[in-house]
Amino acid sequence: MRNFQELALLDPDAKTTGQRILVFLQANFATGTGVTGWIMTACLGIIVWFAMDKRRRANFERFWYSHHLFVIFFLAWQFHGMWCMIKPDRQPFCSYISIGVFWRYWLVGGVIWTYERVLREIRARHKTYISKVIQHPSKVVEIQIKKEKTTIRAGQYIFICCPDISYFQWHPFTLTSAPEEDYISVHIRVVGDFTTALAKALGCDFDSKKGNEVNAGGGMVVGTNTNPPLKRTLPRVMVDGPFGSASEDYLNYETVLLVGAGIGVTPFASILKSIWYRMNGLNNSKPTRLSKVYFTWVIRDFGSAEWFHSLLQAIEDQDTQNRIEINIYLTAKIKEDDMTNIIVQDVGAEKDAVTSLRAPTHYGRPNWDKTFTSLVDKHPETDVGVFFCGPPVLSRQLRQMCNKFSDPIPGGTRFFFGKGTVHR
Repeated sequence: MRNFQELALLDPDAKTTGQRILVFLQANFATGTGVTGWIMTACLGIIVWFAMDKRRRANFERFWYSHHLFVIFFLAWQFHGMWCMIKPDRQPFCSYISIGVFWRYWLVGGVIWTYERVLREIRARHKTYISKVIQHPSKVVEIQIKKEKTTIRAGQYIFICCPDISYFQWHPFTLTSAPEEDYISVHIRVVGDFTTALAKALGCDFDSKKGNEVNAGGGMVVGTNTNPPLKRTLPRVMVDGPFGSASEDYLNYETVLLVGAGIGVTPFASILKSIWYRMNGLNNSKPTRLSKVYFTWVIRDFGSAEWFHSLLQAIEDQDTQNRIEINIYLTAKIKEDDMTNIIVQDVGAEKDAVTSLRAPTHYGRPNWDKTFTSLVDKHPETDVGVFFCGPPVLSRQLRQMCNKFSDPIPGGTRFFFGKGTVHR
C-alpha cells in the first residue's frame, strides 16, 4: 500500500487529490500486482488468525483447512511479479527471464511437500484396524489399534484419519501405549467437532449409563473385535506415523524425575509403561540403567484425567520394589466440607482418599527447592535426568532448578533437563 501511495503521489497525470485517490485505488484493485498482493495478505491473515493457540485448540478443523490457503498464497506470489508494474532498469524489459521467477525459490520446498503428502497416503494404506474401544469417564475415549510393520518409541505421536468422518482431516494424538505392547493406543478427549464425531462413530455414548459394556482399566469397553458380546463393526482409521522427538534420553540415567502438568501428563503414560516393562524385564523389553523413577503430577482437577489414575494404580500395584515413586499435587481450591471428608477418610487408611493410590496427594504447588534438595541428598554423585511436559512457565522454573542444584564440581550431582510436547 505504501508503494501504491507513492506511485499515486508521483503520477504526473494526477493533478488533484481525487485523481490521486483514484490512481491509488486502481493500483490496488485494478492491477494484477495489486489484486495478487491483497490475495496474499488475506490468505496470510486468515492462516495466522486460526493458528492462534486458543483458536486452534477450540476448532482444529478451521485451523487445518485454513492452513491449506498457503497453496493459493504461493500461486498468488508466483503471479505477483509477472505484471511488470515496476520495470527493470536495464534490458530485457519485462522479460519472463527476469520477472515472475519466484517459482525457482519454492520449487524445492514444494516438491518435498508434495512428496511428503504422497508418502503419507502410502503409509496410511498399511493395514490397520481398531481392536478395542474403551469409554473412560470425563469424556475420554481410548482407541487400541493394530497396525502392521509399526515400531514406536515412548512419547511419540501419530496422525489419525477416519474416512467415515472426513478423508482430509488428519489429527495428531500422543501415543499412550508402550513399545513393549502388541498394539498402539491413544486417549482422546471429546472436546471438538472431530473428536465428538469420532466418539459417536466408535459407539461411545457419554450421556447414557446403560449398556452391556464391561469394565476395563477404569473404563467401559464399547467395541472390540475379540469379545463376541461386544463385537461390532468399527469404523476404519488410517494412521500416519509415529512421529516426534520421542527422546529416549531418560533411559540413559540411573535416576530420573518425570514431571507432568495438567494434560501434559499424556506422554508419560507411554513412558511410564515402557519404564515399568524395562525395569521388570517383561515382554522382551530391553534392559535399562534406570533404578529409580520419581513421577510428579501437577493437576488442577482430577476429573479431567481419570483414565490416568487407572494406569498409575496398575503400576503401583505391580511395582513391589518401589522403583517408581509417585507424587501428586492438587492445585485447585477445595471446599471446606470436601476437605473435612478427605481428612476423615484419610486417617488410618492405606490408600489416599482422593486418588485411591498408596501415594499421598499433596495440596498446593510443589516446593521444587525441597524436591531437588531431596534428590541431591538421596542420589549423591549421580546424573539425574529431569523430563517435563506442560506449560512454558513451569518449564522455565524447572530449568532454573536444574541449573541451580547442579554441582559444578566433577563427581557431584548434576541435573539434565528435557522438555516434551503433548498432542491431543
